[in-house]
Amino acid sequence: MRILFMGSPDLALPSLNAAREIGKVVGVVTQPPKASGRGRKLIPSPISREAAQWGIPVMTPDTLRDSEVENTLRKLEPEITVVVAYGKILPASILTVPKLGCVNIHASLLPELRGAAPIQWAIARGYRETGVTLMQMDEGMDTGPILLQRATSIGPQETAGELGRRLARTGAELVREGLPRLYRGELKPVDQNNDLATYAPLLTKADGLIDWSMSAREIANRIRGFSPWPGTYSVRDGGRLLITRAQLLEEAHNTDPGTIVFTGPEGFQVSCGSGTLKVLAVKPEGKREMAAGEYLSGYKIQVGEILGS
Repeated sequence: MRILFMGSPDLALPSLNAAREIGKVVGVVTQPPKASGRGRKLIPSPISREAAQWGIPVMTPDTLRDSEVENTLRKLEPEITVVVAYGKILPASILTVPKLGCVNIHASLLPELRGAAPIQWAIARGYRETGVTLMQMDEGMDTGPILLQRATSIGPQETAGELGRRLARTGAELVREGLPRLYRGELKPVDQNNDLATYAPLLTKADGLIDWSMSAREIANRIRGFSPWPGTYSVRDGGRLLITRAQLLEEAHNTDPGTIVFTGPEGFQVSCGSGTLKVLAVKPEGKREMAAGEYLSGYKIQVGEILGS
């Protein structure tokens, strides 16, 4: 099976290696190198580095809406294209390059959580279950027919980073199982029910700002769901105080949301729209992550103070 692979981040690596196991990866398309660090050195994507190790041709086009890009891909004569967290919408001209079309590994149980950040929003919205979908791609955003799905429970303390690594392995399993079956004509595509669709939009740093009028449960879910990026933070002393670990308390306080209601060796507690959040670990702006108790010993914080004010 001649496979063209399109992907960019670490989470796509297991699927790339699964594709290598079941067929011949004739080329890789990934995001262009990005400037990083003080020297703004250009760093290739994880998929680009992995492909180079195996001698697989790599393309890093700025756009897919280019006839030269399409012609180059057609010369590779792929029979199927596998897309995993590539980061760009595929135009119709690219979708028609392989004879079996393009398939996508999407980290949700479609039609739920279509979009760029399904792992993060599954946790942030309090889902207890999610999964991975192998789907036949069309011109819409995660709207194509479903080929295979696999569900999994979300751990009560699991972060988006931890869940993402699990789902990446599940995605690789679907590549190993689904592509040979699709190649043999054994998979029957099932159309999605668009009436059941929900959306998981791209995250920005602004999404991490804590609204203390939310319930403690909602905030606790966001702390896990937005870890490691964009993180969840409140403003204190003119800077961002990143809250990296917290515990939900059902206890209610008759105070304004965001008010510090308790401090102790294990951390501090903050009143929310409903319930209370016990903060266990933080990262002050420009500093390392630390236990909330350690933060209290070095930064003065008093009961009655209102975070974000």
